[in-house]
Amino acid sequence: MSRVVVVGAGVAGLATAGLLAREGHEVTVLEKNEQVGGRAGVLETEGFRFDTGPSWYLMPEVFDHFFELMGTSTAAQLELRTLDPGYTVFSEPRGKAPAERVVVPHGRQAACALFESLEPGAGRALDRYLDEAGRASQLANRFFLYNPFSNLRSLATRDVVRAAPSLARLLGTSLERHVERRFTHPVLRQVLGYPAVFLATRPADAPAIYHLMSSLDLDQGVQYPVGGFWGLVGRIAALAEDAGARVVTGAKVIGIDTGGTAPDGRSRVRAVRWTDATGTARQTPADVVVSAADLHHTETRLLAPRDRTYPEAWWRRRTSGPGAVLAMLGIEGEIPELGHHSLFFTRDWEQNFDAIFSRNPHVPHPASAYVCKPSATEPGLAPPGHENLFVLVPVPADVGLGAGGADGQGSPDVELVADRAIEQVATWAQVPDLARRVVVRRTVGPADFARDFHSWRGGVLGPAHVLTQSAMFRAGNESKKVAGLFYAGATTSPGVGVPMCLISAEIVLKRVRGDRSAGPLPADALAGSAVRAPAVPSTARAAS
Repeated sequence: MSRVVVVGAGVAGLATAGLLAREGHEVTVLEKNEQVGGRAGVLETEGFRFDTGPSWYLMPEVFDHFFELMGTSTAAQLELRTLDPGYTVFSEPRGKAPAERVVVPHGRQAACALFESLEPGAGRALDRYLDEAGRASQLANRFFLYNPFSNLRSLATRDVVRAAPSLARLLGTSLERHVERRFTHPVLRQVLGYPAVFLATRPADAPAIYHLMSSLDLDQGVQYPVGGFWGLVGRIAALAEDAGARVVTGAKVIGIDTGGTAPDGRSRVRAVRWTDATGTARQTPADVVVSAADLHHTETRLLAPRDRTYPEAWWRRRTSGPGAVLAMLGIEGEIPELGHHSLFFTRDWEQNFDAIFSRNPHVPHPASAYVCKPSATEPGLAPPGHENLFVLVPVPADVGLGAGGADGQGSPDVELVADRAIEQVATWAQVPDLARRVVVRRTVGPADFARDFHSWRGGVLGPAHVLTQSAMFRAGNESKKVAGLFYAGATTSPGVGVPMCLISAEIVLKRVRGDRSAGPLPADALAGSAVRAPAVPSTARAAS
C-alpha cells in the first residue's frame, strides 16, 4: 500500500489519516502546532475549559457514518445530549425596552407551534418548508456532498433528473428571497436565514438550496457532545492512531516535492519537507500527500509555481467568508439569562452583512453575534459557581484588525470588538454586571487565524458558499497538476463545517481508490477488523 503524508491534524486531516490507515496505507500526519485539532482547539486556564472553534453538533448522520467506516459507532465514541431548547434568539431592543427573546424549542412540532404563535399561518408554512428542506438534504447527501465530481454522469440519475426543475429554482434564488416569500415576521426570517453564516456567507448571497440547513436544527434538533468538540477531536485522533496512523506535532511543513511524470502527464509527489520541534530539517518520502491545511497556503506556499492548480491569480477571483473575533470569558456566578446557544441579531442585519462583505468592509456596530455557554450543559467546564462563555462576532476577513490576547492585551481593534460584545450581551440579556464578573478573558482575532492556521486573509471559515463556490464549482479534492496530491478540509469540497470536513476525508479516500461514485461508501467498505473504543493517545490526551 502507499506511503501517505497528511499535512495538518485538524478534523479533516485526522479523519483522512484514520480512513487511509484503516484501508492499509502507511500514514504519517504532520501538524505544525503542539496540539491537534486545528480550528477545533481548546483553551484550559484557571479551571475553565473552552472550545475555541466549532460548537454546533449538526448532521448527526455524517458522524454516524464516519464512525461506522472506522469500525465503531457514535454511541461507543461520544455521549450526546439533546438541547431543549435548541437556542435562544435575542433581537436588538428599541430604546430602553428589553430585547425580544424567541426561544427555539427542540423538534418540528414545537418549532411549528412557535412560528404560528409569532405569525398566523407560519406554522403550516414551516411544516412545508421543512418537508422541502428535508428532501433537499436527502438529495444532497445521496448525490452531491460525497461526490468527488470526477464523473458528472453520477448526477444523471432518475432522482436528480426529476428534481432538476426544483433544483434550478433553488440554485437561481437566494436564501434570503426564498425565506421572504414564505414568512414576514423579522425574527422568523432571521431564524431561517442565519444558517448562511455557517456557510461563510450572507443570506442574500447563499443559494436557496441551503435552506436544507433548517432541517438540521429545526427538524433533527441540536445536540452537544459531552467534552465538547475538543472531546470529539480526541476520539477521531484516537481512532486514527489505533488504525496505525502516526501523528507528529511540532512539525512545520515547508514544501511538497514533486518529480517525474505520471501517465496522464502530471508530475508526481515524491516527498514532504518539514522541520521538527527543534528546527531540524527533515524529509519524508510519500506516494500520496493529502494536504488538510488551508488550500491557499498549500497552493501558494508549499508547491512550486509549475505545480499549482490554484495559483494566487485564481484566489483573487474568489470570495472569502468572514473573519471573526472570539472572546473566551470565565464568569463569576451563574448566568441563567443565557442558555447553551444564544444568537444576538441586530434589527438591520442586512447593513451588518454589508459591513462585513462589501468592497469597503468595516467592523459593524452594533454587531450580530453568537454566544455559547457550554457550562449550561456540562458544569465541569467551569469552576463551581462560575460559567464559561464563548463569544463569536463576525468581522471582515482582514488580518489588519490584529490578534487577540489575554486580559485585554490584544490589538486595540480586537479588544474593542470584544468590549462591545460583552456590553451588548449584558444589555440585551439583562445581565448588567456581566463585565465586572469576568475573571478570565482571552481573545482571538483574524491575525491569529492567519498565524496559527495559515488561514487565507485571516478568515474564520474559508471561501464563502456562494453559488460559484459550492458543490462541483468549489475547489476540488485532487490536484490537476500533481498526481498523488489531494486536498481535504473546509477550504475544499464539499465545504465548511465539521461534518463537511469528515465528508472531505471520505472523498479523498474515494479519490485514492479511484472510486467515482456519488454517495456515501457502504459502512463496511474498509478492510480490517472492527476497532475497539481506544484509550486516548498522547497526541490528544487532553481531549477527554
